[in-house]
Amino acid sequence: MEENKRQKQVGQLLNEEMSDIFQREGINIVGGGMVSITKVMVTPDLLEARVYLSFYQIKNVPDLLHKIKERTGEWRKLLGLRVRNQLRRIPQLTFYADDTLDHVSKMEEIFKQINEERKSKEASEDNA
Repeated sequence: MEENKRQKQVGQLLNEEMSDIFQREGINIVGGGMVSITKVMVTPDLLEARVYLSFYQIKNVPDLLHKIKERTGEWRKLLGLRVRNQLRRIPQLTFYADDTLDHVSKMEEIFKQINEERKSKEASEDNA
C-alpha cells in the first residue's frame, strides 16, 4: 500500500529525530560497528511507526536489536520531547532489522557465480 503525503512527512521527521537521538545516546556506534536508521514507515492513522535499522559490522545483531527494543519507552519519550509541537500523538515505535544490504550482497554473489559458470562454459565450448 502506498504511503500518502502526510505519512511520508511524518516518517521523514521521525527518521531525522530518531537518527539524532541514536547519535546523542551513542547507539549509532556500538562495539566498533554502526547502527543507522534506514527508513521509518508510518501507518495511515499515524499511531505506529516502524523503524528499520541497518547494522554494519555488529557481531550479535539479534542481541543488540533486543536491547534497543527494551528501551522503546525511553526512545518514545525522547522523541515526544522533540516533536511535541509538530504531532498531536507520538506514535508507538516498533524496531526491525533492515536486511536489505544482506540481500544485495547475496544477489551479488549469485550473479558472480553465474558469470563464472557462464565463462567456464564458454571456454569449454571454445576448446571443443
